[in-house]
Amino acid sequence: MYDIAVIGGGPAGLSAAAQGRARGRSVLVVSGDIRDNPLYKTERIDNYLGFYNVTGARLLDQFRYHARRMGVEEKEGRVLNIMPMSGTFYLSIGSDMEQARAVVLATGVVRSAKYPGEEAHLGAGVSYCATCDGMLYRGKEIAVVGLTAGAPAEANWLREIGCKVTYVGPGQPDGLRPDIPAVKAGKVEILGEQKVEGLRAGSAVIPCEGVFILRSSMAPTDLLPGLELEGNYLKVDRNMATNIPGVFAAGDCTGLPLQVSKAVGEGQVAGHRAAEYLEHLDQQV
Repeated sequence: MYDIAVIGGGPAGLSAAAQGRARGRSVLVVSGDIRDNPLYKTERIDNYLGFYNVTGARLLDQFRYHARRMGVEEKEGRVLNIMPMSGTFYLSIGSDMEQARAVVLATGVVRSAKYPGEEAHLGAGVSYCATCDGMLYRGKEIAVVGLTAGAPAEANWLREIGCKVTYVGPGQPDGLRPDIPAVKAGKVEILGEQKVEGLRAGSAVIPCEGVFILRSSMAPTDLLPGLELEGNYLKVDRNMATNIPGVFAAGDCTGLPLQVSKAVGEGQVAGHRAAEYLEHLDQQV
């Protein structure tokens, strides 16, 4: 059981985590492959005070080093859902489960909308986790829609356990097994009536029984239904608190401007207020 779970390993999430540790709280940061973070791909940053003309990768490495030195624990993976229950938040991370008393959402902006047919086929052939559901499709035709740097490795693993894999992605996959056919397509559609029967990828139709959609993160409102939005962003108050007690948010997921300085500042507030929230709960016991 952690005091605070932070979803997202960018500037907002790491700032919140460091602040939580500064307040003496145990903190877990859950994030995907660092190569999927938009900051990591930024070639030059001039407007983050104290780090003129720095690459995003170097800045992010400094943030991660700082958080680790403060004792922040890290777990690589995608949070699939968050279940609040009796004062505890249960985080489903692939096939694993973690628990925390408070949550900071720092997921960034989830830029890809759901595909046609995706929501209708959840639980009926559409999956977001190769490790969780791969064994269900041994010997069967599946499509992997790869939107992360680590997606080719997950497709390789699905092939190794006996799935008949076709890889679909917007570009050339790096590290994909040569015996896995790859289709280049930016738009896809899941086909079928009561269950998945195929995937339309560009002009091609791929017959399959399962579709694994591998994104770097999920929209906060998919992770935790009931969160209030303000436009396309999470609604928070000046304490970075959402409408759900014990859940805070920071960074790009709370709105414009999408800047490192804003993310770090909001993360500091979110981590501080999450720790105060727990202190208040402890005083009531």
